Parts: sequence; C-alpha cells; structure tokens
Amino acid sequence: MTNFLERLKSPEDLKWLSLGDLKQLAAEIRERIVETVSRNGGHLASSLGVVELTIALHRVLETPQDKIVWDVGHQTYAHKLLTGRLDRFDTLRRLNGISGFPRRSESPYDSFGAGHASTSISAALGMAAARDTLGGSEKVVAVIGDGSLTGGLAFEGLNQAGALKKDLIVVLNDNEMSISPNVGALASFLSRKMTSERFVRFRTGTKHLLGSIPRFGPGLLGIVQRAEGSLKGFLTPGKLFEAFGFEYVGPLDGHSLKDLIETLENVKRLKGPVLLHVLTKKGKGYPFAEESPALFHGVGPFDRATGMVKPSRERADTYTTVFGNTLCTAARQAKAASAIVRTEHSSSSFRIDPSASSSKTRPRP
Repeated sequence: MTNFLERLKSPEDLKWLSLGDLKQLAAEIRERIVETVSRNGGHLASSLGVVELTIALHRVLETPQDKIVWDVGHQTYAHKLLTGRLDRFDTLRRLNGISGFPRRSESPYDSFGAGHASTSISAALGMAAARDTLGGSEKVVAVIGDGSLTGGLAFEGLNQAGALKKDLIVVLNDNEMSISPNVGALASFLSRKMTSERFVRFRTGTKHLLGSIPRFGPGLLGIVQRAEGSLKGFLTPGKLFEAFGFEYVGPLDGHSLKDLIETLENVKRLKGPVLLHVLTKKGKGYPFAEESPALFHGVGPFDRATGMVKPSRERADTYTTVFGNTLCTAARQAKAASAIVRTEHSSSSFRIDPSASSSKTRPRP
C-alpha cells in the first residue's frame, strides 16, 4: 500500500491526490500523531479532530501565499506533517526539536505564532487589512475552536471584521469542547433556543402531524428527526454570526473530505467576511481519546495499547502545585487573599481559605 505521507513534499502535492488517497492520508497522519505523542506527550485530542479539515484547507488554498491562522495553536500537528516537517516530527516538544505550536521561525507555513486562545480572528483580520493596503490577493483563514470563541478578543475580531467588510474566512471548529465541555452563556445559548416553549410546541406538533400521514408519514418523520440536530446549528448560530456581518455557511461534517473540499472551494470565491461552521469530534480515530478527550487534551507519554498515561520521571512540583501553595502561604500571612487565574481557555476567580492547603482551594461562587 502506498504511503502518501512519506511521499508528500509540500501541500501542493495534495492537489494531485484522489479523494480515496486523501482518506488514506488522513489515516496515516493520525497514526503518526498518535505514535509520536504517545512517546513525547502533547496535545493529542485536538490535533486528531482537525485532520480532515487541515488536509482540505491545504488542498484548496495556495499556502504559504494564502495564510492560515490557527487559534491556540495546539491543533497544528497535522499542519506540521503536511508542511515539510515529517522528518523532524519525532522531535516534537523535545529540546531543539519542533514546537508543539505554530512558530514563524520554524516554517513559512506558520503565519502566526500562538499558544493562547481567542487571538486568531484579530490576527487574521490584521493580515487581511495589510493585504488590501499592499494590493495583494491572498486568502486569509482563521481556524478557531468553539472553546476559544468564548473569549472576548474573538468577539472583538468578529465585530471589527464585520465592520470593515474585509475578505476573510473564519472556520469555526465546533467539537462542543475546549479542554472539557464548554459552559457559560454562549455555550448554553443554542440549548435555550432549542428547548424554548415555542420551539418545543412546533417540534412536537410537526412530528405528530407527519407521523399521522398514511404511508409517507413515517419516512418524512425520520428525515425530520435526522435533520433536527442540524437545525440547532443551521438556524440559530447563523443569525448570531450574520449579526456580526458575516456570511454564515454550515454546519458541515468536519470529517467529510468531499464536503469540506467542495465547500471551501466555493467559500474562497465569496467576498467579504465568511464564517464556515464545521462539526468535528475531538480525539477522532483514537478510541481512548474519543472516550476521554479531556484527559488526552494535553497528555504525557502513554501506552498506545491501553491508553494508560505513563508515570512521570520528573520529581519537580507542577506549576499548579507551586501556584496553589504560594497562594495559601500569602493567604495565611495576609489573613485573606483572592486570585484571578487565566488558563488556556478561560478565567476563574478564587477565594483562598488561609487554613486550607492548596488542594482545598475552591472557585468563588
């Protein structure tokens, strides 16, 4: 069997592969990612979830002339494998090896370096504005996860992009998770709409009506039930992004190469800001990561066969332990202490009990 990954020299080679070849390539990429991360550790689940999307982007776009800005940056392992770093991929996250995040000094395909969330839309908008000032024609794409979209900076980018009407593509990688399942007002927005009294009445009445139609009713009812999940993504978020001035496209199966390629070909011809909504599964292709995406979000070396994380050889305290103990020491000295912690995807406020150890700190209500 042909090993397409080994034969690729640049993303340009993707344009000559058939759909079947691309599907095999996706399997090879997942195999290489799991193999390497099981030895080195890294961000596994997020990278496995965007393999098809990464292939489709590089197939349709003319990178590195066209720019792809990856939000957070931990979902770029497939991107690195497709852009000339296969021979160094085993050095991922090692001393003097390749970075676990995009790094502009590492490759011309890394158009923006980011290890944090919610920055991609603003960065991509800046590139689009510079392109127009210089008279360029390259495409600029921001790939942002639904967890990163909850950050205020992402909404500032959406707001400004819609106001400036620049040619810009934002791909929303929707896997219903950041590190763990998303919470908060935005995450519950769709659920509230789809469980409203008016919508429930409409849904119940429609199902009853269709089910009562002789011969054709059950078939129509099945179609409606299958489409119901799509309604949640097709109706409500479209209105949200259109309010920002974006043309909304989706939701789309983020693991269907055929749909992704055809849609991206069409989207890149559109003018103005466009948001493409794709639905993906975090950890796709590795059962243990699919079942426990939070554990395999950022994971140390593990046994591929069992999914068990190997004990760390390092004896040093973790950053979390040092931080918690330091806060408790400060609380005992000051009698009271508070802290705001900015993590990869969110902020949390903590009240520290001076008499407690670091393991007993609790989020502020």
